[in-house]
Amino acid sequence: MLFFFHPIKFGVTFTFDNLLALGSTAFLIGPKRQVTMMLDPVLIYVTALYLASIIIALFCAVYVHSKILTLFAVILEFGALFWYNLSYVPFARSMVSKIMVGCLDTEF
Repeated sequence: MLFFFHPIKFGVTFTFDNLLALGSTAFLIGPKRQVTMMLDPVLIYVTALYLASIIIALFCAVYVHSKILTLFAVILEFGALFWYNLSYVPFARSMVSKIMVGCLDTEF
């Protein structure tokens, strides 16, 4: 309910939760290893999208104060978080990509 009735408050909370999750993994495995893993050539684009979506969500919620833009930014951030997490599971991104192509293919 917070997502639809108070999207700005939800956007700020969700974004800070994601930053806390990144910080906690850096605490568990060490900040150097975390940054090294995030800057891996396979993960660099996903990491850039994820960090950019965090910045966009905070910008829309705190600076712009637009409920619609914040909703879109949070949805973008959730998608980037999902894709970022799939990057750490072997073959997960290719499997989800094939499933999405199969579901969205309109030819029979």
